[in-house]
Amino acid sequence: MAEVLRAPAQYKQPSRKGKRAWRKNIDISEVNEGLEEVRDQLIQGGVVSEKAAADLFIADTKGDDVIQKSYLKTNKPLKSDEILAQRSSVPALDTRKRKSIVTDGIIEPRQKKVRDNYVKPKELERLQNIAYGGEKIQKDIINTTDRPSYDPWAPEELVRDPQFSFLDKHEPKPVHEPRTLRHAPLSLAANGKSFPTVPKPHAGRSYNPDFHDWSSLLDREGAKEVSAEEKRRNDAAADAERIARAQAIAAEPDLESAAEDSAWESEWEGIQSGPEDEQWMRQKRPERKTPAQRNKAIRRKVEEGRVKHERKRKEKERQVERMKELIREGRERDEKNKEVTKVEESISSDADEGEVELHRRRRFGSAKIPEASLDVVLADELQDSLRLLKPEGSLLRDRYRNLILNGKLEARRIAQHKKPKQKATEKWSYKDWKVPK
Repeated sequence: MAEVLRAPAQYKQPSRKGKRAWRKNIDISEVNEGLEEVRDQLIQGGVVSEKAAADLFIADTKGDDVIQKSYLKTNKPLKSDEILAQRSSVPALDTRKRKSIVTDGIIEPRQKKVRDNYVKPKELERLQNIAYGGEKIQKDIINTTDRPSYDPWAPEELVRDPQFSFLDKHEPKPVHEPRTLRHAPLSLAANGKSFPTVPKPHAGRSYNPDFHDWSSLLDREGAKEVSAEEKRRNDAAADAERIARAQAIAAEPDLESAAEDSAWESEWEGIQSGPEDEQWMRQKRPERKTPAQRNKAIRRKVEEGRVKHERKRKEKERQVERMKELIREGRERDEKNKEVTKVEESISSDADEGEVELHRRRRFGSAKIPEASLDVVLADELQDSLRLLKPEGSLLRDRYRNLILNGKLEARRIAQHKKPKQKATEKWSYKDWKVPK
């Protein structure tokens, strides 16, 4: 066997960064071996990596006869399997009853077999009407007209019993419907538009979403949660600081009470000892005003009242002018909006409820609006198949929140019923004993 000539190995060459070592003493044996292997494959019919799978592999659908014979020697099939495996070339007989075509020329009337063990169609329909109501129940439930079937605000006619005819007629006050019942509901959206009944979900909420849609939804919801957590921590820190400040103020000594006590003591000592300086007794008493001074004071009060009244009148005129100006600006703004764009009746179904800003003051009741469910999953919770998806959420909660946002329902708090207090008592059954006879 001929020896393969290889380039000398350079074990002591630390680096090839210099220009002299670029094309000098480089080992290319692996490249030569690869080229030789490619040439051999070309000679044998082509490069293996460039061939299709159909040219390299063959699907054996028949099987090896030798392996089949050796298997049958060790594993003998059952006789029942052999019988069932046999298939006749003659088709099986058709046992269905067919209408006879060949007759003797006389058409005989059809004879129906009388069956007693069945329910007639009319009887079945009657039983279904009794059980499920049939058309009568459907007519009572479904109202095809525009008018409601029952009006709770309609006046009720009281039917009096004739045996109580001697009593005075007392008619209760009629209950009138509220004026706001005929008004359209006010949406809680800041722009005044109503929310769609079934909003179109975000693309990132799919069970197999696009990466960009899922990432944007995750970033948005994550930012909301981070801001909520920061607000909670700030509120907790403010509460702790307020409590600490209150405790510090309560711990300080009450200087005002001490000063009042000392003032009372000094006054009491002055009363006991008597006034040391009687100069206050020699002070000049205020003299009575002359008529000129009184007239001057009266004129001054009248002038002050006139100036005050004039100032109020000017302020009122200024407010009226400002109100007229605001009304004029509002009308111009409404006309401009009508001319430029048409106000849409509802929010687009593509918009998400979480992206719409809610009105801060337009809210029914004192309860808070329930938060929307967090319809986003993490990366390890994503499922590729719809069968592996776990059902989450509640259609009832989503519909309830949608009615609140559209102004059709009032937000309510969850009723928390107090548990009855249990009183523990000791039974006195140990005292009920009898002396054995």
